[in-house]
Amino acid sequence: MKTKHFIIALFSLSLITTSCSNDDDGTKTPEPTPNIVELAQQTPSLSSLVAALLRADGDLATVLAGNGPFTVLAPTNDAFATFLSDNGFNSLEELPTDVLSQVLLNHVIMADVSASDLISMGSGYTSGSATGAGDENISIYFDATNGVTFNNIATVTTADVNASNGTVHIIDAVLGLPSVVDLAISNSDFSNLVAALGAADGDLVSVLSGDGPFTVLAPSDAAFSTFLDGAALGDVDTGALSQILLNHVIIGSTITSTALLDLGAGYTNTGATGPSSNALSLYFNTTNGVMFNGISTVTKADIVGTNGIIHAIDTVIDIPTVVTFAVADPNFSTLVDALTTLTPATDFATILSRTETGNSDMLDPNFTVFAPTNDAFAALTAVPEEAALTQILLHHVIKEANITSSMLTNPGDTTAATIEGDDITISLPGTGNNIANITDGSGATDIGIVAVDVQAENGVIHAINKVMINN
Repeated sequence: MKTKHFIIALFSLSLITTSCSNDDDGTKTPEPTPNIVELAQQTPSLSSLVAALLRADGDLATVLAGNGPFTVLAPTNDAFATFLSDNGFNSLEELPTDVLSQVLLNHVIMADVSASDLISMGSGYTSGSATGAGDENISIYFDATNGVTFNNIATVTTADVNASNGTVHIIDAVLGLPSVVDLAISNSDFSNLVAALGAADGDLVSVLSGDGPFTVLAPSDAAFSTFLDGAALGDVDTGALSQILLNHVIIGSTITSTALLDLGAGYTNTGATGPSSNALSLYFNTTNGVMFNGISTVTKADIVGTNGIIHAIDTVIDIPTVVTFAVADPNFSTLVDALTTLTPATDFATILSRTETGNSDMLDPNFTVFAPTNDAFAALTAVPEEAALTQILLHHVIKEANITSSMLTNPGDTTAATIEGDDITISLPGTGNNIANITDGSGATDIGIVAVDVQAENGVIHAINKVMINN
């Protein structure tokens, strides 16, 4: 009997010895690193996140268990409870699954981003995985100057929790889906813009929180300081302030920097209005960065919200006059030279910048300007001397009228007197590539309008392909 027991004990010891010898160094094989979903399942404070992942559209639990890499900003149970309460929901089950999916995707960055990465950058934007305006990914603003925060509402409480397919940062608030207003509020460098939106006529905060889509050109605080030039924001007339702000908003479209670069240069309209409530024009040029009206450059592009996109700019874009567009658009550089350097005895720049009537010389806005392109001037045998050139330039301007293309007889002729004194006749439709043809004071009929309705505060510009000659 004793022999039998000894054999059993010896056999058991041999099994233990064999099992231990399976580890090369005699230590226990470490457990495999969990993926992001498994990590959340193992963390009691993330049980609401797990429940949300399982309930949301898109099988997000399976997605986040995939290869990645992902960075997940993981709200705690308390964060979810606050989010649901703030938005009028009693439980996670009341939140529509499609909305829940987008909210969760707004916490997923498609890259492995550590806290040290964020700290080294200081502050800026990254993209989550939720879909915003123009089918672009919604932006997330991070600030790591004092801890690490996202959208100025969620703070990282536990950073760099390692998973097999990425990194988890546990945060104390749920990141809602931001409008362009929410995005502006989250970035302290837009504090003057946010204050201006609140102060201006027209309840612009509510307007820009609406459906959109909007493209917002957002001046930085430094841009506003330069624009105010020592004055307080409260000193600006609230009606004028509203128009200035709306001159930074393109309504009805989401225009990315890529779209602007593809176009190169051109005109669009803003939410500000000029004569006859016509939308003001905005000139963009991308030959050297992305610039608007020749004065304001994009410093950060493509900040995407649910209802639009923001491009941060370095200069406030004031309400334009016809001179603004002539100076900004390089197609009119010869015209600008003619109006200034070549005709020093007449202050065309000041005259065409006027916005008030009752001037002693009787040259009052609104102005309709027929602007010859550089090619139009190049086609001249020679540029006339100053006296003749001055009269030619006056032959390109109609005063006290804002004549847009919609006001012309179509089909048919529209005749108007220029400041110089001779009439011009505009005939629609035009021939060839011309939108319309013009008969000038000399009787020439081969002048074409090639672009129309560049709307300024004090008038409108139409581009023409030949210089008009007076009688």
